[in-house]
Amino acid sequence: MKALIVVDIQNDYFEGGTMVLDGALEASEKAKQIIDKFRNDRLPVIHIQHIALSPDATFFLPYTKGAEFHPNVKPEGGEIVITKYYPNSFLKTDLQKYLQKLEVKELVICGMMTHMCIDATTRAAKDLGYECTLIGDACATRELEISGIKVVSQEVHAAFLSALDYYYANVTTANDYLTAN
Repeated sequence: MKALIVVDIQNDYFEGGTMVLDGALEASEKAKQIIDKFRNDRLPVIHIQHIALSPDATFFLPYTKGAEFHPNVKPEGGEIVITKYYPNSFLKTDLQKYLQKLEVKELVICGMMTHMCIDATTRAAKDLGYECTLIGDACATRELEISGIKVVSQEVHAAFLSALDYYYANVTTANDYLTAN
């Protein structure tokens, strides 16, 4: 069986939020297409919600609108919601337990941020033995900087997707996934 993992598509990543990502709205619309496919096929949809624990955190603060799921991807009745506190959606959560109970062998993953939670979750999933498909255009990220060098969001996104595509996941687009499935 396969399941969809929707990682951190929460309000703080969108316009008006405290950690706005480039392309968040477009990515959420692609994620919604994949969610609709899984719902129509009666396959598990698992929503991951990041809640900040650090007193220095600036986004995903507990009990704030920013920590809530974006309207495009709100969970429906019966769908599992997992709260996480680290980039890796498996770390100190019940995600693995739910997947084992459902006898899931294949994961389709989408969400935010490509360079952080998507990367950590996809690598962990593969390490746990799951066959992974990553919907690249249903993910979003932001510009990064190191040693005074700015890396634009499109390059960050492409670099992480290309690294994951080699071993950790089959990276595809929403349209290609929907056409093939």
